[in-house]
Amino acid sequence: MSSVLSSVRMRCTRCGAESEQPVYRHIDAVAEPELKSKVLSGELFLFVCPSCGSKNLIGSPVIYRDAHLLACVSDRRLSVEGLEGVAGRLVPDVGTLIEKVKIFDAGLDDVPMEFCKFVTRQELGKDVELKFLRLDGADNDIVFTYPEGGQMQMLAVGFNVYEDCRAIIGRNPAITEGLSGLVCVDREWVEQFLR
Repeated sequence: MSSVLSSVRMRCTRCGAESEQPVYRHIDAVAEPELKSKVLSGELFLFVCPSCGSKNLIGSPVIYRDAHLLACVSDRRLSVEGLEGVAGRLVPDVGTLIEKVKIFDAGLDDVPMEFCKFVTRQELGKDVELKFLRLDGADNDIVFTYPEGGQMQMLAVGFNVYEDCRAIIGRNPAITEGLSGLVCVDREWVEQFLR
């Protein structure tokens, strides 16, 4: 399936002007790999108001697919078929979609990554919202970002934490039993296994 672009009437959050904007409903990064960089930069999810020039986030639902991931940005439960060989994820916003694409592009899995975030929060002793940024250095340290004091902070975590989380998940098959279809793998999902 190729990408689907449609026209949607959008309202500027700054000046209130309405305009027709091109919006992707389905992004197929397998058929059109050049779209992946525009997803990762966020470019596909912004429009510039023709009246005042301010940038606005496009909030409409979108389906993204690449070789490893099929993700739906939506606030509704959806059922999908044909997910063999790819992870199916339901994500609440574009920022989470971008993070999921980065995780799978790095050759990682978001399930142990979410457990890794939990462990890292515990070690930090802070209730912060960690986002995967990249792997770094010869040892593949995991670099997370998080907001604190009005600024974005960066934190490097040893890859061994991810490997330990992956091993724990491997020893507990109940964790991955419910991962069919579109699943929201996030902090809340992880915490259900740690109560």
